[in-house]
Amino acid sequence: MASSVTVPYAAYLRVYEPLGAFPEPERGHWARYARRDTLPGAQEELRRSLADLLPTPPVPVPVHESADAFVAHVDGVVCVCPWRTRLRGWLALEELAETLPAPVLDAALPPVVRRQAEADYERWQRRNPDARPWIRTATWQVPLRWFVLFADEEREYGKGEGPDGGAPVLRYRTPMVEARRRVARGLRTLKDAIDEGPLIDGLVDVGRWLEEFHPRSLVELDYGGLVHLVPEADLAGDHSAGDTAEGLAALRRGDGARAGEVYERLTERWSAVRNRQYAN
Repeated sequence: MASSVTVPYAAYLRVYEPLGAFPEPERGHWARYARRDTLPGAQEELRRSLADLLPTPPVPVPVHESADAFVAHVDGVVCVCPWRTRLRGWLALEELAETLPAPVLDAALPPVVRRQAEADYERWQRRNPDARPWIRTATWQVPLRWFVLFADEEREYGKGEGPDGGAPVLRYRTPMVEARRRVARGLRTLKDAIDEGPLIDGLVDVGRWLEEFHPRSLVELDYGGLVHLVPEADLAGDHSAGDTAEGLAALRRGDGARAGEVYERLTERWSAVRNRQYAN
């Protein structure tokens, strides 16, 4: 039975590929899957992942890959975004080792557990050298580079439907061709204005990831559980993609002062969200 507990701190960047992008027999599996009457939502996916951390010792990476996906219908075409929970678990474990102090990491995930997960991933990689996730996750924030992919008019804000229905939803969706075009244009603008920096590096990384997918895919930025963390009035007034586009346009005009004002507004907004992770 699905839990009613809400996990409030994760946001997502997803790619939905058309069924034709998948080889058989996977294509047939997703075609049948998409015809189901009910499909699990994002909160259910995260709850399942967290449930694996409760046993002793914890299970940081699922033993078997998920057969679930998110489904979208784009101009009459069924597009799916496989969860690939096992692959994403391995990738998250690598990131965790880079962000947590060793004593904290050892207490949460004992070294023997991590070593086993790393060995499993190495064996799996040898059999699947071209694998990549359809979903990227951010905790306690939406990275500013993600907003470059979207326009303000693509913003959707309202009440959700389906398994996570009733809760607010804030998301952006755009065709892959538009996302790639905006990444390329944003990179040109940033490289003309600044020599280097984490925003450029992050945007290059996102652009390379997008190139791995079918050109008729759909790209989605979903605030996910952050809608339960941010006051509704702040959500309603959050137009971060529009602000990002405004800042880049100012840079193209050579208006560094205006670009700085917009960047400061964005960083203040998301610093306030990130700081909530330290609140009781």
